[in-house]
This record gives sequence, C-alpha cells and structure tokens, in this order.
Amino acid sequence: MTKPEFIAKVAEGASLSKADAERAVNAVLNTITTTLSKGDSVQFVGFGTFEVRERAARSGINPKTKKPLKIAAKKAVAFKVGKKLKDAVV
Repeated sequence: MTKPEFIAKVAEGASLSKADAERAVNAVLNTITTTLSKGDSVQFVGFGTFEVRERAARSGINPKTKKPLKIAAKKAVAFKVGKKLKDAVV
C-alpha cells in the first residue's frame, strides 16, 4: 500500500476529506520522526513500538573486491510488533 492509498483508506474510515486525512497522516508521521530523532521511543499499545537502537561498529567484507572493511557504528530505527498486530497477521 502506498501513502496515497493509505491516506484514502484513512479518509474513508474516519469520514474525513482526503486533504484532512493527509494532514492527519503527515502530522502522525512527523511526530514519530521528531520523537525518534530526539532518541525517545513511540509506543502504540497492541500495535507496536518504534525505537532507536545503537548498532555497534563491526567488520565486513566488500563483496566486489573481497577485501575486509570497517563498518562504522550508527543508530537505526527498529520496530517491535505488539501482540494484537502479531495475532492479527498470523
């Protein structure tokens, strides 16, 4: 599902215009992004949790040259699935 399709479903499900639904979806996504950029997590009970995790530096291999290389430490966004979502999908 693409973002425009998602916005259309939200508009239909919440009886909103597509413009209002788009503003609502963008506000939610911006809030999640801002919260994660501050290092905090976002939790939706039953749905899941978005959080920032530290990834340690590690060594790897360049697949083209087969030479070893260092991969720097970085932060990555992770999503842990909530029970209700997990049960709905399985």
